[in-house]
Amino acid sequence: MKIVVIGGSGLIGSKLVERLRQLGHETIAASPALGVNTITGEGLADVLKDTQVVVDVANSPSFEDQAVLEFFKTSGRNLLAAEEAAGVKHHLALSVVGTDRLAESGYFRGKIAQETLIKASKMPYTIVRSTQFFEFLGGIAQSGTVGQTVRLSPAYVQPIASEDVATALADFTLGAPYNGTVEIAGPERFRLSEMVQRYLIAMNDRKTVIPDVHARYFGAELSDLMLVPGANPRLGTVNFETWFERQKMPA
Repeated sequence: MKIVVIGGSGLIGSKLVERLRQLGHETIAASPALGVNTITGEGLADVLKDTQVVVDVANSPSFEDQAVLEFFKTSGRNLLAAEEAAGVKHHLALSVVGTDRLAESGYFRGKIAQETLIKASKMPYTIVRSTQFFEFLGGIAQSGTVGQTVRLSPAYVQPIASEDVATALADFTLGAPYNGTVEIAGPERFRLSEMVQRYLIAMNDRKTVIPDVHARYFGAELSDLMLVPGANPRLGTVNFETWFERQKMPA
């Protein structure tokens, strides 16, 4: 099978490309740096020739509200049109658990637009919504930091390791299109404020996390269950302790 991974040089994309190649599939990592640009359309027609499956794990280079929205709209339109023209059989996109509940956030309005384009297209598709990656805990902490305190929502989260995301995506890539949405999540549920405090302690960072129900998560105020999956998500196997120990190991 020929598979193209859009955003194939990023955190998830690079792991997915490696897994699919190990399984014997012709897998191409596509990104602007590698000559494939979903915004301008550069290289799309060539890379999609004879491709059966496209996996879109690309992210907006800017998190500014309008820039994010334009990125996901333009990229989504160009990619889906090129796939239809090339006869691609399955479009997968990585999204975020709770996307439809987070319209207060400019970033998630972009993801909503991306999902809407996919559902309205003629392409057989699977949308894989993932919970937050352990790898993003530092960025989440930074988003709420003022001086030596970090204000974060105590809403629940169920973070997942990027390797579990890549494993799940590989399985969905090789399966039949769902023509719907599936959810993946980590094996344990925590409150966001407690999870980040745990991360900071493990990092020997002396900042104090203050739970604040009004603290915004990338622009959105959270309710308790906004970031966690519904019934029967696919669960990863890597917990926080295992993930953190692996970060300390030499590459």
